[in-house]
Amino acid sequence: MLKVGVLGAGHLGKIHLRLLNESEKYSLVGFYDPDVINGKKVEAEFGYTYFDNINKLMDAVDVLDIVTPTLSHFDCAKKAIEKGKHIFIEKPITNTLAEAEELIELKNKHNVKGQVGHVERFNPAFSAVKNSIVNPMFIETHRLAEFNPRGTDVPVVLDLMIHDIDAILSVVNSEVKSINASGVSVISKSPDIANARIEFKNGCVANLTASRISLKNMRKSRFFQQDAYISVDFLEKKVEVVKMKDAPEQAGDFDMVLQNAEGEKKQIYFENPEVAGNNAILDELETFADAINNNTTPIVTLEQGTNALRVALQIIESF
Repeated sequence: MLKVGVLGAGHLGKIHLRLLNESEKYSLVGFYDPDVINGKKVEAEFGYTYFDNINKLMDAVDVLDIVTPTLSHFDCAKKAIEKGKHIFIEKPITNTLAEAEELIELKNKHNVKGQVGHVERFNPAFSAVKNSIVNPMFIETHRLAEFNPRGTDVPVVLDLMIHDIDAILSVVNSEVKSINASGVSVISKSPDIANARIEFKNGCVANLTASRISLKNMRKSRFFQQDAYISVDFLEKKVEVVKMKDAPEQAGDFDMVLQNAEGEKKQIYFENPEVAGNNAILDELETFADAINNNTTPIVTLEQGTNALRVALQIIESF
């Protein structure tokens, strides 16, 4: 079992602490939080060992799970890597592109592994259809959330939209050609609503919308490709796969057949992939343990987290 420590005991940090404590792949050594009062409170309530010195915690573990505010990601990760520790770091990887690129250099220099917490890659609905998403040419995403003061220290693009940016980059095998976007600040000092249109060099277009002042929560993505439409509901953990194939010469009474202007007939059929029940956060943490123990590539590398950050910052710059 890998000895692990958690940096940050806020809302998400406490979830990570609980899951790591339950995991059979990690041995939870303890956690550090700069807020001593909160740290002592979490220790008293849950029984996790509180370290009031970040270096002592780092020295006692194999892996650091960084669940601190984005602005502190780089300093925490750099210190951990220089001590030869593997790092799991919440998204976005860092606050700036230069910081992210420096972490990649440090990771390679010190021969440690790193993974970024893009948890939607482990969402069971996305996992169920990811292999069916082949060369999509139009993608539409909506990620809407009710207002929550947590996360408003960064623009909605880095808070919410970056989830969809990473998922899109994982299925579109092409470089970004151009980005057009708009963002509006309503409650926060940074944009609360944003829309972005990403054009890729292979012709694919992705239209992304994110809001953190919605009246309802929604996390849906739709992928359109040759002879297929795939819908993923990340919130409800549901998928819809509609495919087309050449229609048989003699269609059955219940076959759905469409005919285009050229006279070609296509049969529509539905697939229902099984959506497994899982805990996506536990999965991302445990697959990272597997990558360390088996010396394999993590599912969401620091390089991929950096690519998602790069696109997110390009979107923000084009407001």
